[in-house]
Amino acid sequence: MTESIDTRQRLLDAAGELIHASSYREVGVQQICDRAGVRKGSFYHFFPSKRDLALASLDQSHDFARDNIFNTSFADDLPPLERIKRFFDALYRFHRDIKQNTGFVLGCPFGNIGNEMSAQDEVLRSKVDHILSSCEQPFARVLQEAVARGDLPDIDIEASACALFAYTEGVMLYAKTRNDPELIRELGERALNLLTPAASR
Repeated sequence: MTESIDTRQRLLDAAGELIHASSYREVGVQQICDRAGVRKGSFYHFFPSKRDLALASLDQSHDFARDNIFNTSFADDLPPLERIKRFFDALYRFHRDIKQNTGFVLGCPFGNIGNEMSAQDEVLRSKVDHILSSCEQPFARVLQEAVARGDLPDIDIEASACALFAYTEGVMLYAKTRNDPELIRELGERALNLLTPAASR
């Protein structure tokens, strides 16, 4: 049982690394198996198709982002707007470390697949849409708290949370395109300007 779980995990890890570094279309089942050290027959024991593996890998990446970036950044030990600044700092460090290891800023694993496959595969599009929508919720909660405290005026919470996370995705795209994680730090410092000039003081 332990060996079976380990094999599945190696496939998930390999798929996540390879697709994030390349693209969904470019990475084949054999390449994933080679990276994982798993025979192709074992692949199909766990996953009926590459798409099924990609869906599970997206869930794993989402769990990692939630536990290691979102939950820690939005913990309530800081005033609400300071948590947004901490989020961008954590995002910067995450992508900086990836570049140090690979030589490249790889961008958002969800945005990458969404951009590549949304017009081609409805199942993958729907999965990415669900993940991105869930990523807006920590922003919505912190903005609600900021309004209640009087740190922000009475804004449209859901629309503002969507705008902030859309900005986040754009920042990661710029950083990937220029291969420069410093853009995440620099542009992250300006994120609160989207809400109100008063919030950025």
